[in-house]
Amino acid sequence: MEKYIISGIQQIGIGVTDLVTAWKYYIELFNMDVKILDDNNVADIMAPYMGGKPRQKRAVIAINMQGGGGFEIWNHQQHKPKKADFELQFGDLGCFAAKIKSRDVKQSFEEFSKKNVKVLGSLSKSIDGKETFFIEDIYGNTFQIVEDKYLFRDEQRSTGGPVGAIVGCSDIDKTLVLYRDILGYDKVLADETGVFNDLAGLPSGDKKYRRVLLTESKPRKGGFSHLFGQSYVELVQALDRTPRKIYEGRYWGDPGFIQICFDVRNMRALEKKCESLGFPFTADSAVKQKSDAESFEMGDAAGHFTYIEDPDGYLIEFVETHKIPIMKKLGLYLNLRKRDVEKPLPDWILKMLRFMRMKPEDVK
Repeated sequence: MEKYIISGIQQIGIGVTDLVTAWKYYIELFNMDVKILDDNNVADIMAPYMGGKPRQKRAVIAINMQGGGGFEIWNHQQHKPKKADFELQFGDLGCFAAKIKSRDVKQSFEEFSKKNVKVLGSLSKSIDGKETFFIEDIYGNTFQIVEDKYLFRDEQRSTGGPVGAIVGCSDIDKTLVLYRDILGYDKVLADETGVFNDLAGLPSGDKKYRRVLLTESKPRKGGFSHLFGQSYVELVQALDRTPRKIYEGRYWGDPGFIQICFDVRNMRALEKKCESLGFPFTADSAVKQKSDAESFEMGDAAGHFTYIEDPDGYLIEFVETHKIPIMKKLGLYLNLRKRDVEKPLPDWILKMLRFMRMKPEDVK
Protein backbone atom coordinates (compact mmCIF):
# COMPACT_ATOMS: atom_id res chain seq x y z
CA MET A 1 0.00 0.00 0.00
CA GLU A 2 1.55 3.27 -1.11
CA LYS A 3 -0.98 5.65 0.38
CA TYR A 4 -1.85 6.26 4.00
CA ILE A 5 -5.39 6.35 5.34
CA ILE A 6 -6.73 8.55 8.11
CA SER A 7 -9.99 7.13 9.44
CA GLY A 8 -10.86 10.06 11.67
CA ILE A 9 -10.25 11.47 15.13
CA GLN A 10 -9.56 8.49 17.37
CA GLN A 11 -9.42 10.46 20.61
CA ILE A 12 -8.62 13.74 22.25
CA GLY A 13 -6.19 13.46 25.14
CA ILE A 14 -7.11 15.11 28.43
CA GLY A 15 -4.50 15.46 31.16
CA VAL A 16 -6.01 15.15 34.65
CA THR A 17 -4.88 15.20 38.28
CA ASP A 18 -6.93 12.18 39.42
CA LEU A 19 -7.88 9.66 36.74
CA VAL A 20 -10.50 7.74 38.70
CA THR A 21 -12.41 10.86 39.72
CA ALA A 22 -12.10 12.40 36.26
CA TRP A 23 -13.29 9.29 34.41
CA LYS A 24 -16.32 8.95 36.68
CA TYR A 25 -17.08 12.59 35.95
CA TYR A 26 -16.78 12.15 32.18
CA ILE A 27 -19.04 9.11 32.29
CA GLU A 28 -21.70 11.17 34.02
CA LEU A 29 -21.12 14.25 31.87
CA PHE A 30 -20.56 12.83 28.37
CA ASN A 31 -21.38 9.11 28.72
CA MET A 32 -17.77 8.14 27.93
CA ASP A 33 -18.40 4.76 29.49
CA VAL A 34 -16.95 2.09 27.15
CA LYS A 35 -13.37 1.25 28.09
CA ILE A 36 -11.11 0.53 25.12
CA LEU A 37 -7.74 0.71 26.86
CA ASP A 38 -6.35 0.98 30.38
CA ASP A 39 -2.58 1.37 30.37
CA ASN A 40 -0.53 1.80 33.54
CA ASN A 41 3.06 1.99 32.39
CA VAL A 42 6.08 4.24 31.92
CA ALA A 43 5.76 6.87 29.18
CA ASP A 44 9.36 6.81 28.03
CA ILE A 45 8.94 7.59 24.34
CA MET A 46 7.46 10.98 25.23
CA ALA A 47 10.31 11.88 27.61
CA PRO A 48 11.39 14.91 25.51
CA TYR A 49 8.00 16.50 26.31
CA MET A 50 8.18 15.65 30.01
CA GLY A 51 11.38 17.31 31.17
CA GLY A 52 13.61 14.79 29.42
CA LYS A 53 12.67 11.90 31.72
CA PRO A 54 10.40 8.86 31.38
CA ARG A 55 7.35 9.29 33.60
CA GLN A 56 4.99 6.75 35.12
CA LYS A 57 1.43 7.29 33.99
CA ARG A 58 -2.01 5.76 33.79
CA ALA A 59 -4.09 6.34 30.69
CA VAL A 60 -7.62 5.21 29.84
CA ILE A 61 -9.31 5.50 26.44
CA ALA A 62 -13.10 5.56 26.67
CA ILE A 63 -15.79 6.15 24.06
CA ASN A 64 -19.50 6.96 23.73
CA MET A 65 -21.27 4.34 21.59
CA GLN A 66 -23.35 6.95 19.78
CA GLY A 67 -20.24 7.76 17.78
CA GLY A 68 -17.36 10.15 17.50
CA GLY A 69 -13.88 9.68 18.91
CA GLY A 70 -12.94 8.97 22.49
CA PHE A 71 -11.17 10.62 25.39
CA GLU A 72 -7.71 9.52 26.42
CA ILE A 73 -7.80 10.40 30.10
CA TRP A 74 -4.13 10.72 31.06
CA ASN A 75 -2.71 11.00 34.58
CA HIS A 76 0.91 11.46 35.70
CA GLN A 77 1.73 9.07 38.57
CA GLN A 78 5.10 10.45 39.71
CA HIS A 79 5.24 14.04 38.48
CA LYS A 80 2.71 16.30 40.18
CA PRO A 81 0.43 17.57 37.38
CA LYS A 82 0.76 21.31 36.93
CA LYS A 83 -2.16 23.45 35.89
CA ALA A 84 -1.63 26.50 33.69
CA ASP A 85 -0.66 29.50 35.84
CA PHE A 86 -2.68 31.86 33.66
CA GLU A 87 -6.28 31.90 32.49
CA LEU A 88 -6.52 30.42 29.03
CA GLN A 89 -7.96 32.79 26.43
CA PHE A 90 -9.82 31.94 23.26
CA GLY A 91 -7.22 31.85 20.49
CA ASP A 92 -4.33 30.74 22.70
CA LEU A 93 -1.99 28.35 20.90
CA GLY A 94 -2.99 24.70 20.99
CA CYS A 95 -6.29 22.94 21.52
CA PHE A 96 -8.59 25.39 23.31
CA ALA A 97 -11.78 23.29 23.11
CA ALA A 98 -13.02 19.87 22.09
CA LYS A 99 -16.12 19.72 19.90
CA ILE A 100 -18.79 17.32 21.23
CA LYS A 101 -21.46 16.05 18.85
CA SER A 102 -25.15 16.54 19.62
CA ARG A 103 -28.19 15.17 17.83
CA ASP A 104 -30.26 18.03 19.30
CA VAL A 105 -28.30 21.06 20.47
CA LYS A 106 -31.30 22.72 22.15
CA GLN A 107 -31.99 19.58 24.16
CA SER A 108 -28.31 19.33 25.06
CA PHE A 109 -28.32 22.96 26.21
CA GLU A 110 -31.21 22.24 28.57
CA GLU A 111 -29.48 19.10 29.88
CA PHE A 112 -26.10 20.71 30.47
CA SER A 113 -27.74 23.67 32.18
CA LYS A 114 -28.67 21.19 34.94
CA LYS A 115 -25.36 19.31 35.08
CA ASN A 116 -22.17 19.87 37.03
CA VAL A 117 -20.67 22.24 34.45
CA LYS A 118 -20.51 25.96 33.78
CA VAL A 119 -22.42 27.06 30.67
CA LEU A 120 -20.42 29.79 28.97
CA GLY A 121 -22.77 32.26 27.34
CA SER A 122 -25.99 31.21 25.65
CA LEU A 123 -27.32 29.09 22.83
CA SER A 124 -26.25 30.78 19.59
CA LYS A 125 -25.19 30.21 15.98
CA SER A 126 -21.64 29.31 15.03
CA ILE A 127 -19.86 30.45 11.85
CA ASP A 128 -21.43 27.56 9.89
CA GLY A 129 -24.93 28.80 10.79
CA LYS A 130 -25.67 25.86 13.11
CA GLU A 131 -26.69 26.08 16.75
CA THR A 132 -23.96 25.72 19.33
CA PHE A 133 -22.93 26.56 22.89
CA PHE A 134 -19.87 26.23 25.12
CA ILE A 135 -19.40 24.67 28.54
CA GLU A 136 -16.54 24.52 31.03
CA ASP A 137 -16.04 21.37 33.08
CA ILE A 138 -15.00 21.32 36.73
CA TYR A 139 -11.33 21.13 35.66
CA GLY A 140 -11.46 24.28 33.57
CA ASN A 141 -11.57 22.52 30.18
CA THR A 142 -13.77 24.06 27.50
CA PHE A 143 -16.09 22.03 25.25
CA GLN A 144 -18.19 23.23 22.33
CA ILE A 145 -21.43 21.35 21.71
CA VAL A 146 -22.05 21.17 17.95
CA GLU A 147 -24.80 19.80 15.74
CA ASP A 148 -24.08 16.37 14.27
CA LYS A 149 -27.06 14.07 13.82
CA TYR A 150 -25.11 10.96 12.79
CA LEU A 151 -25.53 8.10 15.27
CA PHE A 152 -23.38 5.00 15.23
CA ARG A 153 -25.64 3.33 17.79
CA ASP A 154 -28.76 5.02 19.12
CA GLU A 155 -28.56 4.96 22.91
CA GLN A 156 -31.23 7.62 23.47
CA ARG A 157 -28.67 10.22 24.50
CA SER A 158 -28.43 13.73 23.12
CA THR A 159 -24.64 13.78 22.86
CA GLY A 160 -21.93 11.51 21.51
CA GLY A 161 -18.16 11.73 21.61
CA PRO A 162 -15.70 14.35 20.36
CA VAL A 163 -15.89 15.14 16.64
CA GLY A 164 -13.30 17.87 16.42
CA ALA A 165 -11.44 20.66 18.11
CA ILE A 166 -10.79 24.37 18.17
CA VAL A 167 -7.08 25.01 17.68
CA GLY A 168 -5.41 28.35 18.26
CA CYS A 169 -2.77 29.29 15.66
CA SER A 170 -0.31 32.13 15.26
CA ASP A 171 -0.72 31.87 11.47
CA ILE A 172 -3.75 30.01 10.10
CA ASP A 173 -2.37 29.73 6.59
CA LYS A 174 0.71 27.87 7.84
CA THR A 175 -1.38 25.53 9.99
CA LEU A 176 -3.78 24.87 7.09
CA VAL A 177 -1.00 22.97 5.33
CA LEU A 178 -1.09 20.37 8.10
CA TYR A 179 -4.85 19.98 8.40
CA ARG A 180 -5.71 20.27 4.70
CA ASP A 181 -2.79 18.64 2.91
CA ILE A 182 -1.87 15.93 5.43
CA LEU A 183 -4.96 15.27 7.54
CA GLY A 184 -7.51 15.61 4.74
CA TYR A 185 -9.64 18.51 5.99
CA ASP A 186 -10.04 19.86 2.49
CA LYS A 187 -13.52 21.38 2.69
CA VAL A 188 -13.94 24.89 4.09
CA LEU A 189 -17.31 25.27 5.81
CA ALA A 190 -16.61 28.86 6.84
CA ASP A 191 -13.78 31.39 6.80
CA GLU A 192 -14.82 34.47 8.75
CA THR A 193 -13.06 37.42 10.38
CA GLY A 194 -14.57 39.67 13.03
CA VAL A 195 -16.11 39.68 16.49
CA PHE A 196 -18.54 36.81 17.03
CA ASN A 197 -21.66 36.48 19.17
CA ASP A 198 -21.16 32.78 19.91
CA LEU A 199 -17.84 33.55 21.63
CA ALA A 200 -19.27 36.17 23.99
CA GLY A 201 -19.11 33.92 27.05
CA LEU A 202 -15.47 32.89 26.54
CA PRO A 203 -12.34 34.58 27.93
CA SER A 204 -11.30 37.18 25.31
CA GLY A 205 -14.35 36.15 23.30
CA ASP A 206 -15.06 39.83 22.59
CA LYS A 207 -11.85 40.24 20.55
CA LYS A 208 -11.30 40.08 16.80
CA TYR A 209 -10.44 36.71 15.26
CA ARG A 210 -10.11 34.87 12.00
CA ARG A 211 -11.92 31.52 12.21
CA VAL A 212 -11.68 28.77 9.60
CA LEU A 213 -13.95 25.74 10.01
CA LEU A 214 -12.82 22.64 8.11
CA THR A 215 -14.18 19.16 7.41
CA GLU A 216 -13.63 16.33 4.94
CA SER A 217 -15.08 16.54 1.42
CA LYS A 218 -15.37 12.72 1.22
CA PRO A 219 -16.28 10.07 3.80
CA ARG A 220 -13.31 8.62 5.63
CA LYS A 221 -12.16 5.05 4.99
CA GLY A 222 -10.73 2.44 7.33
CA GLY A 223 -11.79 0.07 10.08
CA PHE A 224 -13.22 2.56 12.59
CA SER A 225 -14.53 5.17 10.15
CA HIS A 226 -18.20 4.31 10.82
CA LEU A 227 -17.68 4.75 14.56
CA PHE A 228 -15.81 8.05 14.25
CA GLY A 229 -18.09 9.61 11.62
CA GLN A 230 -17.44 13.07 10.21
CA SER A 231 -15.12 15.43 12.05
CA TYR A 232 -14.35 19.13 12.13
CA VAL A 233 -11.34 21.29 12.92
CA GLU A 234 -11.70 25.00 13.62
CA LEU A 235 -8.52 27.02 13.29
CA VAL A 236 -8.51 30.33 15.17
CA GLN A 237 -6.11 33.25 14.92
CA ALA A 238 -6.20 36.18 17.34
CA LEU A 239 -5.86 39.47 15.44
CA ASP A 240 -5.74 42.12 18.17
CA ARG A 241 -3.82 40.40 20.96
CA THR A 242 -0.75 38.18 21.31
CA PRO A 243 -1.77 34.62 22.22
CA ARG A 244 0.18 32.39 24.61
CA LYS A 245 1.04 28.71 24.25
CA ILE A 246 -1.44 26.71 26.30
CA TYR A 247 1.32 24.34 27.47
CA GLU A 248 3.89 27.05 28.07
CA GLY A 249 6.19 25.97 30.91
CA ARG A 250 4.38 22.65 31.46
CA TYR A 251 4.79 18.97 30.63
CA TRP A 252 2.83 16.88 28.17
CA GLY A 253 0.23 15.10 30.30
CA ASP A 254 -0.35 18.08 32.55
CA PRO A 255 -4.01 19.20 32.84
CA GLY A 256 -5.73 20.20 29.62
CA PHE A 257 -6.08 18.93 26.07
CA ILE A 258 -2.70 17.27 25.56
CA GLN A 259 -3.18 16.10 21.95
CA ILE A 260 -5.53 15.40 19.07
CA CYS A 261 -5.10 11.78 17.94
CA PHE A 262 -5.89 10.41 14.47
CA ASP A 263 -6.46 6.77 13.58
CA VAL A 264 -4.25 5.85 10.60
CA ARG A 265 -3.02 3.03 8.38
CA ASN A 266 0.38 2.80 6.66
CA MET A 267 2.40 4.88 9.07
CA ARG A 268 5.52 4.99 6.93
CA ALA A 269 3.68 6.50 3.96
CA LEU A 270 2.24 9.08 6.33
CA GLU A 271 5.73 9.78 7.66
CA LYS A 272 7.01 10.54 4.15
CA LYS A 273 4.11 12.92 3.54
CA CYS A 274 4.67 14.70 6.86
CA GLU A 275 8.39 15.07 6.24
CA SER A 276 7.84 16.41 2.72
CA LEU A 277 5.71 19.24 4.13
CA GLY A 278 7.95 20.06 7.07
CA PHE A 279 6.28 18.08 9.87
CA PRO A 280 8.70 15.26 10.80
CA PHE A 281 7.82 12.65 13.43
CA THR A 282 9.16 13.79 16.81
CA ALA A 283 8.25 10.56 18.64
CA ASP A 284 7.87 7.04 17.27
CA SER A 285 7.02 3.88 19.23
CA ALA A 286 8.63 1.69 16.55
CA VAL A 287 12.02 3.19 17.39
CA LYS A 288 11.87 1.50 20.78
CA GLN A 289 10.67 -1.76 19.23
CA LYS A 290 13.44 -1.52 16.60
CA SER A 291 10.97 -2.84 14.03
CA ASP A 292 8.08 -1.29 12.14
CA ALA A 293 6.34 -4.66 12.23
CA GLU A 294 6.29 -4.97 16.02
CA SER A 295 3.40 -3.56 18.01
CA PHE A 296 3.76 -1.40 21.05
CA GLU A 297 1.72 -2.87 23.90
CA MET A 298 -0.76 -0.44 25.46
CA GLY A 299 -2.68 -2.27 28.15
CA ASP A 300 -4.99 -4.75 26.41
CA ALA A 301 -4.46 -3.05 23.05
CA ALA A 302 -1.48 -2.86 20.73
CA GLY A 303 -0.38 -0.61 17.90
CA HIS A 304 2.13 1.84 16.51
CA PHE A 305 1.99 5.47 17.56
CA THR A 306 3.85 8.59 16.47
CA TYR A 307 3.71 12.35 17.05
CA ILE A 308 4.28 15.52 15.09
CA GLU A 309 4.14 19.16 16.12
CA ASP A 310 1.97 21.77 14.44
CA PRO A 311 3.63 25.11 13.51
CA ASP A 312 3.12 26.37 17.07
CA GLY A 313 4.42 23.22 18.76
CA TYR A 314 1.07 21.63 19.64
CA LEU A 315 1.16 17.83 19.50
CA ILE A 316 -0.75 15.73 16.98
CA GLU A 317 -0.74 11.97 17.54
CA PHE A 318 -1.13 9.19 14.96
CA VAL A 319 -2.09 5.67 16.02
CA GLU A 320 -2.11 2.61 13.79
CA THR A 321 -4.20 0.17 15.81
CA HIS A 322 -3.20 -3.48 15.56
CA LYS A 323 -5.28 -5.09 18.30
CA ILE A 324 -8.15 -4.10 20.57
CA PRO A 325 -10.37 -6.11 22.94
CA ILE A 326 -13.97 -6.65 21.83
CA MET A 327 -15.15 -8.78 24.76
CA LYS A 328 -12.27 -9.03 27.19
CA LYS A 329 -14.13 -11.35 29.58
CA LEU A 330 -14.41 -13.94 26.81
CA GLY A 331 -10.91 -13.31 25.52
CA LEU A 332 -12.13 -11.88 22.22
CA TYR A 333 -9.72 -9.51 20.50
CA LEU A 334 -9.82 -7.88 17.10
CA ASN A 335 -6.71 -8.22 14.93
CA LEU A 336 -6.63 -5.35 12.44
CA ARG A 337 -3.41 -6.23 10.66
CA LYS A 338 -4.86 -8.96 8.46
CA ARG A 339 -7.78 -7.17 6.85
CA ASP A 340 -8.53 -4.73 4.04
CA VAL A 341 -7.22 -1.42 5.38
CA GLU A 342 -9.79 0.69 3.48
CA LYS A 343 -12.85 -1.34 4.40
CA PRO A 344 -14.83 -0.30 7.49
CA LEU A 345 -15.27 -2.96 10.13
CA PRO A 346 -18.79 -4.43 10.20
CA ASP A 347 -20.97 -2.34 12.46
CA TRP A 348 -22.12 -5.40 14.41
CA ILE A 349 -18.54 -6.10 15.45
CA LEU A 350 -17.88 -2.57 16.65
CA LYS A 351 -21.22 -2.50 18.46
CA MET A 352 -19.96 -5.39 20.58
CA LEU A 353 -17.75 -2.82 22.29
CA ARG A 354 -20.79 -1.88 24.36
CA PHE A 355 -20.22 -5.02 26.43
CA MET A 356 -17.17 -3.29 27.91
CA ARG A 357 -19.33 -0.53 29.34
CA MET A 358 -18.36 0.79 32.77
CA LYS A 359 -20.58 2.28 35.45
CA PRO A 360 -19.09 5.10 37.53
CA GLU A 361 -19.10 2.92 40.64
CA ASP A 362 -17.02 0.28 38.79
CA VAL A 363 -14.19 2.67 37.96
CA LYS A 364 -11.14 1.96 40.12
